[in-house]
Amino acid sequence: MPAALTVEDVRLELGGRAVLDGLSLTAAAGEVTAVLGPNGAGKTTMIRCCTGLLSPDAGRITVLGEPAGSASANARIGLMPQATGAWSGVKPAELLTYLASLYANPVPPADLIAALGITSFAQTPYRRLSGGQQQLVNLAGAIIGRPELAFLDEPTAGLDPHARRQVWTLVRDLRAAGVAVLLTTHAMDEAEQLADRVVLLNAGHRVAAGTVAELTAEKNLEQLFLDLTTPGGAW
Repeated sequence: MPAALTVEDVRLELGGRAVLDGLSLTAAAGEVTAVLGPNGAGKTTMIRCCTGLLSPDAGRITVLGEPAGSASANARIGLMPQATGAWSGVKPAELLTYLASLYANPVPPADLIAALGITSFAQTPYRRLSGGQQQLVNLAGAIIGRPELAFLDEPTAGLDPHARRQVWTLVRDLRAAGVAVLLTTHAMDEAEQLADRVVLLNAGHRVAAGTVAELTAEKNLEQLFLDLTTPGGAW
């Protein structure tokens, strides 16, 4: 089967700095691809290019067989950003009900609210939620339309261990349903637990890629990360 996502030699400069520098990677349907890298490595910028929020200076991105950012591609993907301010006054239950109405066959909002432990704050305005609670709502919003490809940008940042494991379960359920999941994370154990393949970025380009078993044959994932990457500025 063709890859759900193909990024080929993508280059992008922002503010005179090469944020993506010849980046190439793929993500397959029914697999979790974890993208690791220090702050400033280009992880979030890559996702923005894949969803059409940014346009690369060079290279090509194909999403589910369509050009990145096209209406036909975006209708079949889900995006969980690190943060969103647009939902500040909306209550999670109202938000998810509205988002569900945009799709022909959505996941029932009540199911996501229960699965992600949102029930206790489902009627609290989004702006009053903790960072971790907002993360759970963001994740629910990303997958309520049953996407074929889900981009999850640090989906467990700020979550307590219970909520983190709930998210892990949901990611595994997405994979079992044949969804291609691309997630970014700083948690090495998360990548080890969830990923079918790992891509390690540094300074906007790929420095390692493979299964967890392949990458950790001689050293653990954290040590590999430390050996192959350098601290960078946040983007």
